[in-house]
Amino acid sequence: AERMLSYALRRIAGVIPTLFIIITLSFFVIRIAPGGPFDDEQTLPPEIKANLEAAYGLDKPLLEQYGRYLAGLVQGDFGPSFKFKDFSVTELIAQGLPVSLMLGLSAVLLALLVGIPLGTLAALRQNSPTDYGIMSVAVLGIALPGFVTGPLFALVFGLHLRWFPVAGWEAGELRYLVLPVVTLALPVIAYIARLTRGSLLEVLRTNHVRTARAKGLPERRVILKHALRPALLPVVSYLGPATAFVITGSLVVETVFGLPGSGRYLVQGAINRDYTLVMGMIVVYGSLTLTLNLIADLLYGVLDPRTRRRMDEA
Repeated sequence: AERMLSYALRRIAGVIPTLFIIITLSFFVIRIAPGGPFDDEQTLPPEIKANLEAAYGLDKPLLEQYGRYLAGLVQGDFGPSFKFKDFSVTELIAQGLPVSLMLGLSAVLLALLVGIPLGTLAALRQNSPTDYGIMSVAVLGIALPGFVTGPLFALVFGLHLRWFPVAGWEAGELRYLVLPVVTLALPVIAYIARLTRGSLLEVLRTNHVRTARAKGLPERRVILKHALRPALLPVVSYLGPATAFVITGSLVVETVFGLPGSGRYLVQGAINRDYTLVMGMIVVYGSLTLTLNLIADLLYGVLDPRTRRRMDEA
């Protein structure tokens, strides 16, 4: 346990500089790009525009702006939004992020519950019609983007069959999440099914599985106890970036189904040159991505004895 804690602390120590680099690069790239948050307000007299820039600190040297931003960030303050003047960036993120998190984590959970059994079934029925059928559907799930499957599901299951709402959101009403979660989960289900199938086929050919079968153990026990755990290591490795991708990449699905998630703020902030809003979203998404990858690494260490041995040696 101490070695695992030490390994986790080392990994966390590596995450902090990475996040700092992301914040720094993003800050200067956004500021250096031509244009500003008040450039599109053509009716503003120059003196009013100058006053606005002074109020938000945009008249200060770039390095001083950067120092002020970092000082606020350490205190958990993302700053005011330049365009949503009645809200701080923290308030805007707090409004949309819970919906995006619920949507993304539900999609990942559904992908695991469906993808792993499908991949296992395909591996156990290798080169059978079942295997070909599952893999064909998986390829289709990867190939079709959310802006195609989302409207299709809305048309069939929302407008035609009237099983689920087509758009909108009501807190606590899970039926509003069904279609967007399935839409978001489809490509992840496909990847997990393919990873599980390929990895399980390799594990089934290893000596320790052959030995377990030679001992006369039931096939179900061989699969569940001896084969599936090492076969899931590639899935665990994929889980971190997949979860981050689903949470941060749900903008299209949120737009199609009219969900008040946080993805829209990143796009609106970029269009409006709302520096603080864009930076707030980058910090939140960057932190989520790094944290989820860290969790995946730690899970990999728990499941893989070779990783544990490397931790012991370190």
